[in-house]
Amino acid sequence: MPRTVYPILQYRDPRAAIDWLQRAFGFEPAVVHESPDGGIGHAELRCGEHRVMLSGAAYDDGAHLGQGWCYVVVTDADAHHAQAVAAGAEIVSPPTDLDYGSRDYGARDPEGNRWSFGTYAPG
Repeated sequence: MPRTVYPILQYRDPRAAIDWLQRAFGFEPAVVHESPDGGIGHAELRCGEHRVMLSGAAYDDGAHLGQGWCYVVVTDADAHHAQAVAAGAEIVSPPTDLDYGSRDYGARDPEGNRWSFGTYAPG
């Protein structure tokens, strides 16, 4: 049975997160399901042919807010870094050439989730 991994991130304000992730990191909404109270119960953001899922804090007790970490492959880490900086991302590590041939940088989104972007594609 084929397996695919989808990171899931929780946000206090999923609508604001979707908007920010579009502006800062270039994600596009693929699926957005509203909850009965008008909030966002589940969303999927597209990054190329891959997806990241997100939900609001109401999904459980909110204990998982801001604890996620995702790695996303990009073709140009410097250009992607500039886009993130322009959108106000907190940069936790600047673009750096790594010994295994990747150029990576790290950032946090407004709710503290850690993101790494780099040119290395696993597999």
